[in-house]
Amino acid sequence: MSDDFTPALGRLAPTRFYDPVVALTRERRWRSSVVMYASPRPGETIVDVGCGTGTLALLLARAEPRATIVGVDPDPSVLAAAERKAAADRPGATVRWERGMGDALVSLLGTGSVDTAVSSLVLHQCPVPVKRAILASMHAVLRPGGRLVVADYGLQRTRLMRLAFRTVQLADGRADTQPNADGVLPELIAGAGFGDVREAEVVPTVTGSISLYVARRP
Repeated sequence: MSDDFTPALGRLAPTRFYDPVVALTRERRWRSSVVMYASPRPGETIVDVGCGTGTLALLLARAEPRATIVGVDPDPSVLAAAERKAAADRPGATVRWERGMGDALVSLLGTGSVDTAVSSLVLHQCPVPVKRAILASMHAVLRPGGRLVVADYGLQRTRLMRLAFRTVQLADGRADTQPNADGVLPELIAGAGFGDVREAEVVPTVTGSISLYVARRP
């Protein structure tokens, strides 16, 4: 596992500004959809890959307190922010925070140990080989029949969304982000071994459209 990773806001701003910036992406809208598609149930284990400051992991924990939620991120600064956010949460939501890369989930969690894997705004920051490796890692830790839910910048279908997406490309670089804008994610998800891959929703934002992809491990 390499400790090289793109910071949460890339070149755009320091990590402490992450939450206010992400709020501009209609965050409540698409995060609530991720929770709906993840559909946490009592006794399940759900991993949030690239959990950042923990907003989604905490939403999942509140939605089903009897599920085990694990937030994984390689950046110690955002994990510290996630822990502070969890400590201030009332009523409390319990999440286990783990430092690690998205392509090394097996070493953290074990093969076939997870019921649902979610990820948000991570894959667009990664080179294509790393996108593949993260998706393969998520596939490896899921149990047969396990659910995958990804919220990320997908195919930018209109001129307006392509123009808006340039802000993201300024922060994270064109080389890593353009494949997402060209619509590569469904192909990569299927290539990692997932079945029933579909783009369930598209949410237009001021930074481009965010797509929600759902799939299952056969």
